Amino acid sequence: MLDLEARIDRLESLDQIRQLPAKYALALDMRDMDAMVSLFPADVRVGKDASGRAALRAYMDRTLRSPFTGTSHHIGGHIIEFDDPDRAHGVVYSKNEHETGDEWVIMQMMYVDDYVRVDGRWHFARRLPLYWYATDLNKPPIGANKMRWPGTDWAKGNFHKLFPSYEEFWARAGDSAAPVAAPAPLDGFISAMRRGNAAPRVKVRAD
Repeated sequence: MLDLEARIDRLESLDQIRQLPAKYALALDMRDMDAMVSLFPADVRVGKDASGRAALRAYMDRTLRSPFTGTSHHIGGHIIEFDDPDRAHGVVYSKNEHETGDEWVIMQMMYVDDYVRVDGRWHFARRLPLYWYATDLNKPPIGANKMRWPGTDWAKGNFHKLFPSYEEFWARAGDSAAPVAAPAPLDGFISAMRRGNAAPRVKVRAD
C-alpha cells in the first residue's frame, strides 16, 4: 500500500509540475504578476539582495514594460526528474514571440528548472534560462552571435553550455566508435547529459 501511495503521489506531482511552465507562460503573457509570482515559494530569491514574492513582482513589472509591448510563450517538451518526494528538477523548451517597438522578435530557449513542494503545492525553486537565438522575425539568425535584440550588440547565446555533448559532437570528425553508454537511470537522464557540468552564468531576462 505504501508503494502504491508513493506511485500515486509521484503521478500527481508530475501533473502539478508539468502545469507550472504553462501557468508561468499564461501569467507572463497576460501580465498577471500576482498569478506569476504565486508559482514561486514565498521566500523566492530575487537577485543578490532581495527575496520574496513582492520583490519578484516589482522586478517583473519593471522588466515587462520595456522594451516589450506584448509577448507569447509556447511551451515545448518537458523532462522532469525527482531528487526526493518534495524536490525535483527539469528541462523545458520555450519558443517565444515579442513585440518590441517596430520589430517582432522571435526566440528559442530552454529553462533549466528546480522544483520544490511547499505545503502540498509544487513551485519553481529556480529557473535558469538558456538561449539559442533572438532575432526579428524577418531576419533569420544565421551565423554566430544569435542573440540579436533591437538596439543591442549581437551576442552569443548559452543554449548548449550546460550539455558537453554539443561541443564534443563538433570536435570529432565522425562517430566516436566508443561503446554505447548504458541508459541513464529513471531520474538521472538530465544528470547523465550534464556529466557534472556546472550551470553557466547567464544574464537574467524576463523570459
